[in-house]
Amino acid sequence: MLEHGGNLQQAAQQYGRPLADWLDLSTGINPQHYPIAALPAALFHRLPAAAYSLHAMAKAYYGAPHVLACAGSQAALQVLPRLRAPCHVAMPRTMYQEHAHAWQQAGHQVHFFEQSPDDVLLQQCEVLVVCNPNNPTGQKYAAKTLLAWHAALARRGGWLVVDEAFMDSTPQHSLASQSGQAGLWVLRSLGKFFGLAGLRVGFLLGEPTALAQVAALLGPWTLAGPSQYLAELALADRSWQQQMRAQLPVQSANLAQLLTQYGLPPYGGTDLFQYVQHPGAHQFHQSLAQHGVWTRYFSAPQALRFGLPSEVDWPRLAQALGSLAV
Repeated sequence: MLEHGGNLQQAAQQYGRPLADWLDLSTGINPQHYPIAALPAALFHRLPAAAYSLHAMAKAYYGAPHVLACAGSQAALQVLPRLRAPCHVAMPRTMYQEHAHAWQQAGHQVHFFEQSPDDVLLQQCEVLVVCNPNNPTGQKYAAKTLLAWHAALARRGGWLVVDEAFMDSTPQHSLASQSGQAGLWVLRSLGKFFGLAGLRVGFLLGEPTALAQVAALLGPWTLAGPSQYLAELALADRSWQQQMRAQLPVQSANLAQLLTQYGLPPYGGTDLFQYVQHPGAHQFHQSLAQHGVWTRYFSAPQALRFGLPSEVDWPRLAQALGSLAV
């Protein structure tokens, strides 16, 4: 199992601090999650209904011609490598590690690049995988560039896989509307922007015949009934979505300013996190943990990812940052 953010039980055990006494900034999940409605009891004692209405909601929200609901985008990214015979796959070296893990586990040869693939690598690979924006660096790829890569791959039966888990606050940059084309896959999630990671709701956007192959591998009842119910409410609530799209960029800019004030200027980020590269990242990670602030540490390169604190937790973060010897 790869290491991820949100592993507070490990932190609590390692540092001897109760779970309730942590400020968890390790995940990039919106701390202002979509409000949880009261749930009809019937949802818990019957099998989940077919996701027709959820798919309709998702197509309207993403502006996508075809969607497939799944138990988080994690479920989809684990299935995609099984749809191809072993081949050459390219992706950024610093990216959400589950992508490389899934392709390697399925027998594919993974080639890494730093920011963008060069022409030689693009010609050699059959599949190109990127996160846009990238997690954890925040790097953004222009839609024009991605579509050019897709066209080059599709001409020889290749794929472009774009993980847009952090795209919701900037939907104008999404490839969702283009995802009906053969060889173009887009992954989306309700875990980050909506702050509903525990529901395990994601969507795979793609060409309908290929989506049917994925659906067959996932099997029936991929989403729990309560998850479907709450996901529909969240996707339909345009007022809440607009409010978040106004608030999150301001809060993220404030986070970048706070980190800079304490000697940790971000290398990059999104509206939900800031990414700091620093040779002292491991020491800072440990020092912040001593103050009950849990960050996501990366060893290569040495870096920390800071998610947004809730409104009441900004002073605590500032106090912890002030303790660092930067």
